[in-house]
Amino acid sequence: MKAHTKETQANLTPRKALEILQEGNLRFIKNLKVQRDLLEQVNDTREGQWPFATILSCIDSRTSSELIFDQGLGDIFSIRIAGNIVNTDILGSMEFACKIAGSKLIVVLGHTKCGAVKGACDHVEMGNLTELLAKLQPSVYQEKETKSDRTSKNKEFVENVAQINVKRNVKNIIERSFILEQMVENGEIGVVGAMYNIETGEVEFYDDVMYIRDTQNPDFTVANLRDLTLA
Repeated sequence: MKAHTKETQANLTPRKALEILQEGNLRFIKNLKVQRDLLEQVNDTREGQWPFATILSCIDSRTSSELIFDQGLGDIFSIRIAGNIVNTDILGSMEFACKIAGSKLIVVLGHTKCGAVKGACDHVEMGNLTELLAKLQPSVYQEKETKSDRTSKNKEFVENVAQINVKRNVKNIIERSFILEQMVENGEIGVVGAMYNIETGEVEFYDDVMYIRDTQNPDFTVANLRDLTLA
């Protein structure tokens, strides 16, 4: 399979970019990966890159976006940080990926059994990790279902916090970046949240934080998002 070109990237819609990722993950879990000549893709991308999607994921060694979505060289921008959190540097990277390099879709990808989320649930403090985990604390406090054993030993609590964290960061991207906000409003890009199951390899995309403005969702506006209270 060839790497994406400027033309193939330009012809993609945010919805189609999402479908490509969904199809790729289905191939991954069925072990039907597309055959690629990676050296040929190195040659194809020597003059430039035209990734169709940007994926923010955790640093967990089991969550390589290129693998779990069955993509090749030059297909996606991969941004990785513990807990798949959003900060100014990551927003700047996303703005470059979408506004300058033409990416059509941003995915915030959490995963089950996340060590960073567990650390936040246990209020871990350790060196520079303390500041990073502090960015996950709002998701811990926002989880209201669990009344007791609000620690990493409670698997359901951990997964609830991980889900909230993904959805909060989808909202943060649009609220904290005027550039990306306008691109979503204009239908140029989409922003979606998803969760990777490290036991099955399957990615679940969240319908309630799938911000793509097109014929399938013509009434979506950024104002709708601002009014949303995430559960």
